[in-house]
Amino acid sequence: MALILTVRLKSHMKRLEPVIPYRADDAADPTSAIPVATIGLIVVNFLVFFYELSLGGTQLDTFINAYSLVPCEYTQHCAIYAGTPSPFWITLIRSMFMHAGWAHILGNMLFLFVFGLHVERAMGGLRYLAFYLICGLGANALEIATSVDSNAPGLGASGAIAGVLAGYFVLYPTSHIRALIPLGFFFWIARVPAWVFIGLWFLLQLVDGVASLSNTTSGGIAYSAHVGGFVTGLLLVRLFAQRVRVDRLRPYYQP
Repeated sequence: MALILTVRLKSHMKRLEPVIPYRADDAADPTSAIPVATIGLIVVNFLVFFYELSLGGTQLDTFINAYSLVPCEYTQHCAIYAGTPSPFWITLIRSMFMHAGWAHILGNMLFLFVFGLHVERAMGGLRYLAFYLICGLGANALEIATSVDSNAPGLGASGAIAGVLAGYFVLYPTSHIRALIPLGFFFWIARVPAWVFIGLWFLLQLVDGVASLSNTTSGGIAYSAHVGGFVTGLLLVRLFAQRVRVDRLRPYYQP
């Protein structure tokens, strides 16, 4: 279990622990369809996590080393772990569905549900699923580029989820996010404009990402993956959002 302490986590809640989003208001979805893709992604993430919980210490270490993203393997600055599946680049996808603990997965899945269901409704299930995976690949690409010598396994869904946040930021900028802010033993319910909530989140990732560039070989939060996923989402959201759906939403964008 010691390896868990040295991985690079892709996690939203690790950085925003005091702010817990639980609902998006006035998002003006073009449909009320059940977000099958978002629910499916959450189910798959939990199934993989439960499988991790079933493994013993050595088995878990082996599983994480073999299936998570190790940047130096892609830059050829270190040898590929012996148990890594072939082709080894499959870890670009598999690492998106792995998590390092309950706080890690619960935080990521909460963000995915709150924001993902609306982005899926604007794109449609298949387009949204492709958008999600491509954003995850963009997140992993920047993580590799900024951590060329790192042998710390990277895992987590939040690189892809960062792309979903970017999609929500573009499609529903004037909606509001309801969030819980802990105050001692109580919670204060805040209603924050989406562009403020997501904009501040991205600014924190960007600042922390730049600050962490000098120490990319140790464990911690993979801020560069968050930035990579978000930027990928910004660039691609208009391509994946269905034009008719976006046109129906456009009147709600106006302040």
